[in-house]
Amino acid sequence: MSFAATLVLMAEIWVWIGLAISALFLTIGIGRVDEDARGAYVFRPLLVPGIILIWPLVLWRWWIIETGRDDWAKRHQPPRAFHAQAWMVLAVVIPLIFLAALAARQSTELLTPPVLLEAPQ
Repeated sequence: MSFAATLVLMAEIWVWIGLAISALFLTIGIGRVDEDARGAYVFRPLLVPGIILIWPLVLWRWWIIETGRDDWAKRHQPPRAFHAQAWMVLAVVIPLIFLAALAARQSTELLTPPVLLEAPQ
C-alpha cells in the first residue's frame, strides 16, 4: 500500500469515527455538557463537521464533564497566561517577516516594460 493510500485510509477512518462520535454526542451528550442545548435541535446538524474534525477533544471534554472533574474557573487560565509570551513573539516575528518579504521581492528592472492595451475594434 502506498503512502498516499495509507493517508486516505487514515482520513476515512477518522471521518467514520467522527461521524459515530457526532451521532452519539448530538443525541446523548450535548444535553449533559451544555444545559442550554437541551431541546434545541435545529442547530445540532451545524455541529457535525466540527465534531468530525475534533472528535478526540469532544470525547475528552465530554468525559471530563461527566466525571465531574471540570473546574470552570481555571478553564481559561492557561491561555491567558500565554498571551503575554505570544505578544512578545509576534512583536518580533511580524516585522521580521515583513523585512524578509521586502528583501526577497523581485527587481523591477528585469521585468519587461508595460504595454498599453487597447480595446478591440
